[in-house]
Amino acid sequence: MSIARRTLLATACALLAAGSAQAQSASPGAAWPTKPIRLVVGFPGGSTPDIAARVLAEPLARALGQPVVVDNKPGASGNIAADTVAKATDDHTLGIVINGNLTSSKMLYAKLPYDPAKDFSYLSLIATAPLVLVASNDIPTGKDFLAAAHASGTKWNYGSVGVGSVGHLGMELLKNRIPGMDATHVPYAGNPQVVTAMIGGQVQLALVPPAIAIPQVKAGKLKAIGLTSGRSTLAPEYAPLADLGVRDFNLEVWTALLGPASLSPAAKARITQEIATIMKNPDVRQQLFDKGWQPVGTSPEGMRLRVQDEAAIMSRIIQARGIKLQ
Repeated sequence: MSIARRTLLATACALLAAGSAQAQSASPGAAWPTKPIRLVVGFPGGSTPDIAARVLAEPLARALGQPVVVDNKPGASGNIAADTVAKATDDHTLGIVINGNLTSSKMLYAKLPYDPAKDFSYLSLIATAPLVLVASNDIPTGKDFLAAAHASGTKWNYGSVGVGSVGHLGMELLKNRIPGMDATHVPYAGNPQVVTAMIGGQVQLALVPPAIAIPQVKAGKLKAIGLTSGRSTLAPEYAPLADLGVRDFNLEVWTALLGPASLSPAAKARITQEIATIMKNPDVRQQLFDKGWQPVGTSPEGMRLRVQDEAAIMSRIIQARGIKLQ
């Protein structure tokens, strides 16, 4: 069963218990919150995780009757912010994190200051997005791409936004799915630099978000090979890589809401209840979509299963390639 289907099944099962959880959260002895909520984000203002946080902040503040303050703590690919949430003890600190903070950081960093499996209360998967495999203009597309990739050996390079990023690990996973392709990784400071290197011919391939890929493809500067997931409303004109014959490959970037492991039962119940409602709001969903996200919203168990499954996949590729960060 696919990761996405497991997530949806877990969410459906969790909804059966929603009534009792909501009743408990409404009891007089379980009043929460009692002060403003701090929503910690591990990336700067204007980044995609920050955008998701700010879309949620206003409706969450209205629902909770307390201000929700977005606190940007960039650094270490979001791990500084994740650690801030893990160690919070005020019962009013939450965080918005990305895949790597929960699925790959523990394997990549020898001294990660938090344990993704033990130090958090998982609350909800908020939104996902596929990546687009883009190529320089001298690379063929369609079925011809797969034939060229099988024969490419070490002739190609690929770019990413850094060692351990989703773009890096995703390409290493893709290399496992396309025998014969052994493209060399070239890290860059950001996706704009990756695109510039591709246009200049320094690298031939990259996995980038649709919002970055589509304008470059439409301008004729790059080619789109396919999506790293199934069909997506974010990029309906592009087919999944599976349609080209790339099997057992499904990859998305995502954002999720969590709190520290010490988060009180009252806080967990209230947040879970309110987020479930907010994520059904058409305005919220449209805002996320307009910013390049596919809105999701899951139960805590659905989020846990997503993390568990992806962590297992990333662990295998990290170990196989011997990838490490300081």
